[in-house]
Amino acid sequence: MSPSTSVRSARAQSRRSSSRSKGRRTSRSKGRGSQRPKRALVIGGALIVCALGAFLIANSDRFQRTLEEVTLPLQHEDIIRQQAAQKDVPADLIAAVIYAESRFRDQTSHAGARGLMQITPSTAKVIEGLSGGQTFKFADLANPDINIRYGTFYLHYLIQKFGDNEIAALAAYNAGETNVAAWGGSSLSLDDIPFPETRDYVENVLEKRDEYARHYGHELGLDQR
Repeated sequence: MSPSTSVRSARAQSRRSSSRSKGRRTSRSKGRGSQRPKRALVIGGALIVCALGAFLIANSDRFQRTLEEVTLPLQHEDIIRQQAAQKDVPADLIAAVIYAESRFRDQTSHAGARGLMQITPSTAKVIEGLSGGQTFKFADLANPDINIRYGTFYLHYLIQKFGDNEIAALAAYNAGETNVAAWGGSSLSLDDIPFPETRDYVENVLEKRDEYARHYGHELGLDQR
């Protein structure tokens, strides 16, 4: 091999070696670059989670209150307190019946029951007769004040009729006085209720009553008893 050939061969080998070295550096550089966005995403996600956690802790009372207002609404508490005092019916029981009947929304059922406490025209007429009123109009039941007055009056009447047995009174509010009288009247217990729907209704009202007492005791005036 001539000296010139040897020099050319050495130069070619040097260029190949340099090319391979650059390729390895480029590959490592690309690998490091591709990891940076992933790390940034992980760090950014962690910061967001931490910020959200801090926000929830700082606003936990407000968050809890908002959640309660959605899952356990309470409106017209001034009327409920007033009627509870006037008619000697526990305010938390009135609130629980309203929750079970309408979730505190004015509506009319397929059976024609109207308003927050879902009073039918026939029941409203019975209430008018018992209370001595003579001015009832069905449209009046859309008024929360009137509806809660009528519903509380009827609850008071049923509690008195069935010897202060609230289970019997609630069952009668749902299924009628005649059925409750046939099931045992003032001695009625939950197990005596043959209608699953009515039994579930009574259980639900009693459960919600405890929740209203626990979460809204001040608003319902329970802490003044």
